[in-house]
Amino acid sequence: MCGIAGVVGHPGGLETGDATLARMCAAIRHRGPDDEGHFVGPGVALGMRRLSIIDVAGGRQPIGNEDGAVQVVFNGEIYNHRNLQRDLERAGHHFRSHCDTEALVHLYEDRGDSLVRELNGMFAFAIWDARQERLLLARDRVGIKPLYYWNTPDGLAFASELRSLLALPHFPRAIDADAVAQYLAFGYVPDPLCIFQAARKLPPGHTLAWTAAGGVRIERYWTPVCEEARGLDEHTAVRTLQQLLRDAVASHLESEVPLGAFLSGGVDSSTVVALMAREMDRPVQTFSIGFDEQEFNEAPDAAFVARELGTQHTELIVRPDVDEWIAHVIRCFDEPFADPSALPTFLVSKLARQQVTVALSGDGGDELFSGYTRYAELLDRVELPQGGRRALRGVAGWLPFGTPGRNRLLDLGRTRRGRYAATVASALEVREGGAARMEIARRAGDLDGMLARPFDEAGSRDFTTQMSIVDMLTYLPGDILTKVDRTSMAVSLETRVPLLDHRLVEFAASLPGALKLRDGTGKWILRRAIEGLVPPRSLQKRKQGFGVPLVRWFRRELRHRVEGLLAPKNSLYEWLDLAAVRRLAAEHLAGRRDHSFLLWRLLVLELWIAALEEGALSRSSASDDWMPDAVPRDRITHGGDDRQMAV
Repeated sequence: MCGIAGVVGHPGGLETGDATLARMCAAIRHRGPDDEGHFVGPGVALGMRRLSIIDVAGGRQPIGNEDGAVQVVFNGEIYNHRNLQRDLERAGHHFRSHCDTEALVHLYEDRGDSLVRELNGMFAFAIWDARQERLLLARDRVGIKPLYYWNTPDGLAFASELRSLLALPHFPRAIDADAVAQYLAFGYVPDPLCIFQAARKLPPGHTLAWTAAGGVRIERYWTPVCEEARGLDEHTAVRTLQQLLRDAVASHLESEVPLGAFLSGGVDSSTVVALMAREMDRPVQTFSIGFDEQEFNEAPDAAFVARELGTQHTELIVRPDVDEWIAHVIRCFDEPFADPSALPTFLVSKLARQQVTVALSGDGGDELFSGYTRYAELLDRVELPQGGRRALRGVAGWLPFGTPGRNRLLDLGRTRRGRYAATVASALEVREGGAARMEIARRAGDLDGMLARPFDEAGSRDFTTQMSIVDMLTYLPGDILTKVDRTSMAVSLETRVPLLDHRLVEFAASLPGALKLRDGTGKWILRRAIEGLVPPRSLQKRKQGFGVPLVRWFRRELRHRVEGLLAPKNSLYEWLDLAAVRRLAAEHLAGRRDHSFLLWRLLVLELWIAALEEGALSRSSASDDWMPDAVPRDRITHGGDDRQMAV
């Protein structure tokens, strides 16, 4: 696992050389504390920071081909690299190492840009072809690893995080109003937008090719959208899924450094840990975080599963200084990011890093197998004709805020797509309960249209599958994977997500919704596939989420933060309506309504801007020894029943 950065040409008059690379790499040192490597040639400079995982002794980057004409810097893991190496050696290529990075160089020589189709893994990489004076950037299929770029008429700069671009002296820092609007709606900045006007994210499943003469060309090489697998009987589907799960987890276990897993006690993490226990010749090291508040404490469920599966388990019950905690974690992100579960994700990553360098996660199961409760809730609602929707929205618009039934009328006035959007996004217009200035709200559009593009892409599939695909295209890379990448890499921990093996994703996307969501219960086929593998309690566990007690914090520990948002000179009011924010704050602090998630987005944006102005976002987010007050509990269990997957 690494952080990568580089420059081709002279964007913003930038000089390509070791000094430029040193600045860019220093800003992402947390992504790779073990080593740094540079390649500098005419009009090109490639750099990387390395977290050594595979071929620790011989895998230094950048890595070139036999004559040095092709050079690569790479962030991620290629799980089928050994098979690729064998095939490439048979084709006459000579390898100097056993690391997965070198396979990219020789595969590019044989396949060109289409090499990405041969890769099974998580990746963001840059390949410089000196013969063609051409740069190729690529990002993995589902967006596990990030990649930003700054394109100018004179050249292009790229990096794993915006920090590297912010470290450049002439990078423009003007904030993009469209990105702010999207952030206020979703709590993250969706690709290809970036919080800065000058930069963009390379979307998942895309490549970018640059030449001085032709500029930038971006192409898509993969999408989760596919035809439904018709005629597939349930028994065959279950058996196929079992094999895919086994293969995915097994492929993610290669490592020359200590490896463990996050464990919440839910279906997804329990599945990953149970399959790890089957494959490994020693107890799996598992980690969980808990809170004093029972509603937000998954530690007892995790401990139960750990005992049942015989893992070596460590849990941490935290009692944090909330004010210090949030300021620390927000600085882990190079863009405003307002999923509050980033807070416990950072802590469990820091806990795991004390014992392991690699951790497997259960992320992705909800998107693949329709596990979110919002799916079932939305399927039960009736969509009204267009005329009826328009009339109800008109009535709701005349009613004052707080009128009983007003929100219900607004909901009935939306399309089914709009209702879905309302479960993952916030309305921005003040008259619909938002807090954005009108010119900002108009940039995001209304809820009915916010997710029109991914819904259109999902095509004519059943609505359950459409919702899953929309989540895979938006919420998964924009929120879930961003959260896991930034919080884990802030402590130099590599996190792997075996449920997002692209073969498993493609199979799940091909299944009809009825095999994933049945009788109001999500993950139906996944539950069938893991019967006898995980403890029954995991299958019965109510979906809890990885949350924090924001409602209480804003009324007590963080009350001063909410009150601080109301200062008229606050820079936020370039985008926000002060009167609307005052109303939201007053209602929340008085206990009349819960506006915690929207207030959290505003607070995160305020603190992120402060970090930007202080220069903190152009430096490495490497975590110090800070941890909140906690009660560590090392629960060691060994043995347990030998559980085999039912087949």
